[in-house]
Amino acid sequence: MTSSPSLVSRPAAEDPADDDLRHVGWVAGIWVVVAAFGGVTALWSEHVGVPMRDPGGSMFRHRLTGAVPTLVVLALVQALVCARGSVPGALRFLRERWRWQRLLLVLTGVLAYYTVYVCYRNLKSWDSFNTIRDDLLLRVDRWIFLGHDPAVLLHDLLGYGVPSTVLEVVYRAFSWVVSLALIAALVLVPRIREAYMYVAAGMWAWILGVGSYYLIPTLGPFASEPGVFKGLPDSTITSTQVQYLAERAHMLADPSASSSFVSISAFASLHVGLTCMVWLMMRYYGLRRSSRVMAVYLALVMVSTVYFGWHFFVDVVAGVLLAVLAVLLGRFTVYPGASPAVVLKPSGGRARQD
Repeated sequence: MTSSPSLVSRPAAEDPADDDLRHVGWVAGIWVVVAAFGGVTALWSEHVGVPMRDPGGSMFRHRLTGAVPTLVVLALVQALVCARGSVPGALRFLRERWRWQRLLLVLTGVLAYYTVYVCYRNLKSWDSFNTIRDDLLLRVDRWIFLGHDPAVLLHDLLGYGVPSTVLEVVYRAFSWVVSLALIAALVLVPRIREAYMYVAAGMWAWILGVGSYYLIPTLGPFASEPGVFKGLPDSTITSTQVQYLAERAHMLADPSASSSFVSISAFASLHVGLTCMVWLMMRYYGLRRSSRVMAVYLALVMVSTVYFGWHFFVDVVAGVLLAVLAVLLGRFTVYPGASPAVVLKPSGGRARQD
């Protein structure tokens, strides 16, 4: 594959992106994945006897509507940057770049991504009916760290003051980072087919993630060994953990209640998996500076998820492996006839400074 052009380059008549708009058969792979995963979700819903839910519309409707203003703002900023602040030039850029075919494909990509996401969240909720295996991962973690608990080692090393506050901000920023990265890929990557690489990789990350939840059902160290985390200061993190355990108890007590919905599963860590996937995609697109920043953020996410007891250390390792597999599957979905991608390098040529 040839190197992607600059993310702020002008569209040109000879740009291969035109082929992506005229010949859109490659989109079929995306919807095959969506349909298959939706079918699995529907079958499992019937199996557990719980209908699909979207509490308050927070997982599907609100995310779709929230994506639109983000898309508009990024498109306008890109147009102004490309036109060097010239309003007429920006309008010309928008007309050339945002033809109805591209707009339709972008909106379709967002729809596919969040359809998979809402299926993932429901399957994750129903994972609460499975027998938890935290004891297994506790033993593995302590074997790796020669009898020590990795969370305790982090608490002793970092303490509970400023580092705790910083890690809380890092952990809670995850949803914003992943959502923004999706829209940024669809808006800024010149070739829409290349942008769909992010869509497909993200979809596969959610699918593989929920598969790992069912492979080894776990709640996380904060639930299985709460004494280790009693020294943590009260925060939005600790209150959310209490809330998640209460939601799980409610689901197990009354699955038929419309308010029954669970948001807790540990193996593998999708905070790590999705963040690592974003980093890999930045490298794939050749965004060298951005990928360096994301690498720092990824490291902090890895620390925070163990520090607060959301995940075991092995969940972190599994999250990284999941990210690599998701990117490979994403590329195969969008480019089924191509050779496997080298995901740790840009998509060809010299990396950009961006």
